[in-house]
Amino acid sequence: MANNTPFIAGTAYLTVDGVNYQLEGELKYDVGTVTRESLSGQDTVHGFSEKPKPPSISASIRDSGGLSLAAFNAMRSQTIVLELANGKTVIGRNMWTVEAQEVDTTEAKFTAHWEGLQGAVSEN
Repeated sequence: MANNTPFIAGTAYLTVDGVNYQLEGELKYDVGTVTRESLSGQDTVHGFSEKPKPPSISASIRDSGGLSLAAFNAMRSQTIVLELANGKTVIGRNMWTVEAQEVDTTEAKFTAHWEGLQGAVSEN
C-alpha cells in the first residue's frame, strides 16, 4: 500500500510465523547480499574483495509474561514480517536466530537477531 503522507517513521509491527510480538524499540533490517573490503598495499589501493553475507532482521522485544526465550533461541526456519510506517512490508523467510537473547529486566526487553540465506529478506 502506498504511503502518500509525510509519515515515514516511528510505528512498526513485528510478527514471527503469524504471532505478533510487542516491539519495544529498535527494529532494523538489512537486505544487503555482500560485504566488500578494500585491499590496499604499501604502494596503492589494489582493489577489493567481496563475500556473501546473510540478510538480517533485529528487534528489541518486550519480554511479556507469556513469551518464551527458549522458543526464540530454538527458532530455525521462521517467517518474519515487518510492517513499517512508511508503507513498506519487509518479509524474511526461513530465518534463524543468532546470538543469545539476554533480557534486560529493568525494562523487560531483549534483542532478537535473525539471519537467513541470500534473498531471504525482501522489501515492498
